[in-house]
Amino acid sequence: MSSLTKFVLGMMGQLRPRPAAGATTSILLPPPEKQGGLPLMDALAIRHSSRDFATDPLPLQLLSNLLWAAYGINRNDGGRTAPSALNAQEIDVFLALPDGAYRYDAIANELQFLATSDLRRITGYQDFVDDAPLDLIYVADYTRMNLVPVGQRESYASVAAGAITQNVYLFAASNGLATVIRAWIDRAAIADALGLTHDQQVLLSQTVGYPRSMT
Repeated sequence: MSSLTKFVLGMMGQLRPRPAAGATTSILLPPPEKQGGLPLMDALAIRHSSRDFATDPLPLQLLSNLLWAAYGINRNDGGRTAPSALNAQEIDVFLALPDGAYRYDAIANELQFLATSDLRRITGYQDFVDDAPLDLIYVADYTRMNLVPVGQRESYASVAAGAITQNVYLFAASNGLATVIRAWIDRAAIADALGLTHDQQVLLSQTVGYPRSMT
């Protein structure tokens, strides 16, 4: 589906997900591998956005490593690889995969099954999101931010989401993956498809996959 068609459907409130490949259960991830990859300065030197993705799925081990790098638990006290104000940990990472939609549970290290729909189509107006193997969706849950003034919650949450996206960028650079962050998205359609409450806000999406030139 072209970007223009998706934009028009979005403006009409008619952008809809596709049927999924068929998964109906949560997925226990293998323990993340916390060593390896490029040195930080080398990863920073090649960090960039890409919009040309192969359709090949990411192996489960690589997906586990990616999600841990993005927003996994890296300390015994439950601290994460990305910061949040007052340690509110208000960001949830949702995954749009060909076989359905999931939420990353960092504590259990699993993908919690949410829906059988293939949400990739509605995670952005760009045409490449339809067939890329993974679209990450960053959602703020404001019920966890009671200590933050209401008028500042979106700003704080956006900073936290931005830190997560950079973790993904650096992991992608270090592991030969392509990624791009996206703010041109139909937030209402995504929220509806994920069954979000009024206290949850879709902030950003991020596509990840192998670069097309590698296949």
